Order: sequence, then structure tokens, then C-alpha cells
Amino acid sequence: MKSPKWSKKKRQLAVGAVLLGALAGGPARAADAAPPAEPAPDDLPSVLNSVPAFAPIVDFKKQLRDKGVNLQLNYIGEVLGAASGGKRQGAIYDGRMEFVLDADMEKIAGLTGGAIHANAYWIHGTGLSRYYLGNLLTASNIEALPTFRLYEAWYEQRAFDDGLSLRFGQLAADTEFFVSKYGALFINGTFGWPAFTGANLPSGGPGYPFATPGVRVKLGSDSDPVNILAAVFNGDPAGSCGDDAQRCNRYGTNVRLQDAPLAMQEVQYKYNQGKDDTGLAGTIKFGAFEHYGNFANLRYDTAGSPLGGLASNGVAGVLKGDYGFYGVLDQQIWKMGDEPGKGAALFVRVAGAPGDRNMVDFYVDGGVNFTGLVPGRPDDAFGVAVAYAHVSNWLRGYDIDSGAAVARRDETALELTYQYQIVSGWNVQPDFQYIFRPGGGVADANGARVRDAAVFGVRTTLNF
Repeated sequence: MKSPKWSKKKRQLAVGAVLLGALAGGPARAADAAPPAEPAPDDLPSVLNSVPAFAPIVDFKKQLRDKGVNLQLNYIGEVLGAASGGKRQGAIYDGRMEFVLDADMEKIAGLTGGAIHANAYWIHGTGLSRYYLGNLLTASNIEALPTFRLYEAWYEQRAFDDGLSLRFGQLAADTEFFVSKYGALFINGTFGWPAFTGANLPSGGPGYPFATPGVRVKLGSDSDPVNILAAVFNGDPAGSCGDDAQRCNRYGTNVRLQDAPLAMQEVQYKYNQGKDDTGLAGTIKFGAFEHYGNFANLRYDTAGSPLGGLASNGVAGVLKGDYGFYGVLDQQIWKMGDEPGKGAALFVRVAGAPGDRNMVDFYVDGGVNFTGLVPGRPDDAFGVAVAYAHVSNWLRGYDIDSGAAVARRDETALELTYQYQIVSGWNVQPDFQYIFRPGGGVADANGARVRDAAVFGVRTTLNF
């Protein structure tokens, strides 16, 4: 989700870059029956199992699963309010209904290792960042323009005991690349698809709310300690049609194939995740992206003069190609006895890209989570996280050259959250965020920097 301040810029920035070296180090022992990174459809918590009146629906879903079809319905609704600071104060409600279809093609058609996945959203309500905060680190990871939107729709074929998989169709990068397991607890959108990619890639890149045609190859299964991912996406999921990319591809049905490609690569190393391992579990990821399109120089025109200066011809210089690198660490730091997933864990993500063509040239986020610590509440979780996005010195230089009242510099978001389980499949999550320097430090109507913003809210999540 993009804020008003930089949704314009992303049209001018073509992005992305590069190649990834292999993970250094000697061979590691394969984890014994390591759990999947994400739960299988049968294992997802569902409020249906907690309400006896829904028993016929549960039976119907089980009959479908036995035939190879899994249907899932999820709803997220939230109230968020800007109590101080930002562009203006006020409160909003927004929500997202998700419809999911997964098909096991071995059960349906005898195609061993084949699977089909599709999901779509009904997005409604008002975005707090878009209309109240004007910030880069979007306050909610479900914020988007109201619409019915197709997200992913792909076919996957696995082979060699799941050691190789090929996925193609409409893909989103934020489901597999640059993902932190422990960052998923938090509501701010930057802890999912971060502002590093969202602010820099054309139309925000292939992350929520956009997916785009692509192909992904994965080497290694969920039980292997090392996985390698490589993907090629269409490089602009929306195209240029005004100030707002989400209006360009309002329903997620624009099948764009004509744009310069975006390539992403990632190496993942998992350790202490076998059922007999006694050490603290962790995952290390190194990744990179490369975009092969043209994009605008953020400070200088085609003649080499400052774009914001009086002598400028007003046409930004054209730069060819771009790249960025990132790293992710998910690390358990304490566990409660033999209970997997209970205890404390931290995450850290760091990323960098050239400042002459990327709005955010340096990014870092991190946090710590606690699960199962409250007596009698084994499934509750709480945590604190912080994210920092540095605005490129080229863009800051443009502000200075043009005589802007305030020159952009950086933005920081702090979040504290508690996830309370009502029953399995139904959570309520009170949340607090504090946004330092919204928009990177932009000016308000009076020429003063927009004040830091305090955000309070509560979210409810229902999985059916």
C-alpha cells in the first residue's frame, strides 16, 4: 500500500537489481522432519471448529479436502486512529475479506506434485496512511483502495521428492521473498512487503496489493536446511496512468507482459528446526533484486544540472538498470521447554540500493516477539518492532535545490502489539504505533514539518 507522498514518485522510479552469491559455509545436516514455513491448509486454525453450529460446514470442507480441494475464507477488520500528528487527526475503519482456493492435482487429476492456488480480496474502508498520515511506512498491511481484487493465481509442479518446484502464473513476491516469519505478527505494512521495495519498485512492485505474471523456481524442500529461490516477474504490475498505480490496475486483472523484467533471488539457510534438535531455531536469508528498465535520476536532468534548480531543463536524466540487496534473520532466543514456537524470538532485516534512483536507499527493521508467556493464555503473542527508512541523499538534494521548506531525510515507525486469541481461528489485536517524520519529513500547508504521529487501533482476524 502506498502513501500519497510517494505514490507519485514510484511512477518515476524504475528499479531493481541483481544477482546473488551462494551462501557461504560448509554442508549442513538435513533437518529431520522440519516443519513447513507455513501451515498446510488442513492445519490452519478455523473458528468453524470452535462453534458446534458450524459442524456441517466443517464436514463439507473435509469432504472437499478429501477430493483435493481446499476452500478458505479469512476476514480482517480494524479501527485505526491518528490521535496526534500526521496530516490530520481522525479515525478510520478498513477491512479485507480473502477468498482462497487450493487444489491438489494429484487427487483431482493424478498429476503427482501438481497444485493450483488462487486468492482474491474484497477490500473496503479508508486507509489511514493514505488520507491521514501521508507516511512511507504504511500503518496497516491491509490498506489499499476499496475494490474486489484478484491477487495470486498460479500452478506449481514439484518433483524429486519436493526438492525442485516450478511455479508460474500471477505471482506475488511478498509471499516468498524478503519475508520474516516473526515480522508477520505486526500490523504496520512495512513489516511485510517493506518500504524498501514498496517505495522503490515501479507501482510498488509485486507485493500487496499487486501480483503480476511471473515464474519462480525453488531448489530444496521444506525439510532441507538450504533452499534457493529465483524468480522473474513482469517489472510493473500496474503501468503508468496517472498519479495512483492502484487505480491503473484496480481489479488485479491486468495481465501485463510488456514491461521490463524484475528478477529476484534468495538463499535461505535453516538450522535447529528438526524434531530432535535441541538448539534454538533460526533462519538466515540473503537476497537481491534487479530491474532491467529505465528510471529517473532523482536529482539531475539530462544535461547534468540539478532538477530543482532554475537552470534545469526539467527532464530527469535516464539511468539504465538498478539493483538492491537484503538480508533477513529470524532467530529464536528462548523457548519454553519442549514446546515449539513458545518463548521469545527476534527478527532483523537490512537492505540497501543506489541512492541516485531509489527513494529509500537504506532500510532496516527488527523486533522481538513473545508467545505463550501469559499464564492460561498459551496462544497469545505480543511484541515490539521498529522500522527505519532513509530517504536518498539525491532526493534530499533535490528538495534543497528546489528551495523546499523542509528537506526529506528519513522515517521511523515504532509498533507495540498484543494478539489475544478468543478461540482458535479468532484473534483480537490492540496496537500502538508512533511514526517519526511522516513522509520522510515533508512540509505541511504552513511550511513546517508534518508532526510525528501517534496511532492507536484494534484489529480482529477471523479464519473460517
